[in-house]
Formats: sequence, structure tokens, C-alpha cells
Amino acid sequence: MKNESITRTFTVATVLCVVCAIIVSLSYVALKDMQDRNKALDMRVNILSAAGLVEPNAKVSSTQADELFANAKVVVVDLESGEIVDKTPQEVENDKTNVIALDPADDIAGLKQIKKYATVYLFNDESGALQTAVLPIVGTGLWSTMYGFLALNGDLTTVAHIVFYEHGETPGLGGEISNPNWTKKWEGKVAVDESGAPVIHTVKGTASKDDEVDAITGATLTSAGVTNTVQFWLGNKGYGPFLSKQRNGQNTTDAN
Repeated sequence: MKNESITRTFTVATVLCVVCAIIVSLSYVALKDMQDRNKALDMRVNILSAAGLVEPNAKVSSTQADELFANAKVVVVDLESGEIVDKTPQEVENDKTNVIALDPADDIAGLKQIKKYATVYLFNDESGALQTAVLPIVGTGLWSTMYGFLALNGDLTTVAHIVFYEHGETPGLGGEISNPNWTKKWEGKVAVDESGAPVIHTVKGTASKDDEVDAITGATLTSAGVTNTVQFWLGNKGYGPFLSKQRNGQNTTDAN
């Protein structure tokens, strides 16, 4: 009875909690570098997948990713002016002050605010001509914030690929936005019209026009969220000014 007293039980439980907390903390510290490397590699593979250089969900080593990424120009873009600026992606990621508040009328992606600068990945072909431009995109679906990459072909008017790598949409319904069988339907679709205005959108049933993509069956609101996300980032509040300058040859891509 003495060994099973409340005090003894409380003491044993406390000691076990402390020991477990120490083990978890030590494991986190010891594995953090590895976790960071794996996270960075996973992000690179998603970018490469959007660029069409690896298959979706492919197992790619760090060495392979580095080799494929060697053909990319990584540039930082001022979204308001569309200019490429002399900043690094790390500076942009760590700077929490340069944000743009969005007017509700413009905020079709449901973001409230965005960063002033964005990182864009430009992949050239063997001749040095632009092959794909990979644009990070984010927007709201039915239940969650959706993170992905939209890749445009070298003409900057048609879709090369689209990838969603993080979201919390319903599995089997809205969650199909990350299914390669659905994202493949975006390939070759017209993203913007002759003036540069975004026109691509999802439709119920079967798409019949070059700027239409089949919506996901049973996931109307998620599909609409994807449309709004893509159109926002292709528009004037997103990458529109940058894409316009690129098409007209008004930007340089010497920054890395």
C-alpha cells in the first residue's frame, strides 16, 4: 500500500514525463538538420515536378535534384512593379515586414495579405530559351489553405503543369487536387488571353474550350478555390506585371 501511495505515483509519473521530454527534445535537436534537408529536397522536387523535369511523386536524390536545378534561374520579383530585384530568396522568406494588404474586392484567393516579393523559378532549354516559369501559388479551398506551383510554358500564356503539395481538402473529393490524373488536365490549357488577363477556369462536366479544365466531381467549392487561386496569381495583384514584362522582353533574368 505504501508503494502505491498517491505521492509515489505522482513522483514516478513526473519522472517519466521529464525523461520522455528530454528524449524528445534531444531527438528533435539531433534530427533537425536532417528534417530541414529533407524538407528543402521535397520542395525542390515539387518545383522540378511542376517544371516537368521529374514525374509526380518521384523519388529523387539530393544529387539528382541539384543537377536538374542547375538549369534554373532563381529570381526574386517585386509583385507591384513586376521587376526582378536584387534580393535573395532567403531575404524574402525571412522578411516579415514587406507585405501588401489586399482589398477584399481583389482578394479572390482569400489571402487578406501577400508578401511584396516572390521567388520565381525560370528553367531554360538547351538553347538557352525559356522553357518553363514556375510560380509559387497559395489560396483557400473549401477547408484549407492550398499551396502549390503553377508552371507556364515558355510563351508564358499556356500551362505546362500545376502541382499542389500541401492542403487539407477532403480525401477522395477536394483532395484530388494533388492527384496527377487531375493536374494533368491543366497541361496545355490557355492561362491568359491576348491582353494578359487570366482566363483559365474549372467547369462542371467536360471542358470544351482551351481555357477550361474539368472540375473535380463532388468538389465544386474546392475546384472554384483552385480557379480563384490561379486567376489571382496570374492577375495584376500577383505575377501579372512580371509576366507582362517578361513577354515584352522588359525584364532581365541575370539575378540568381
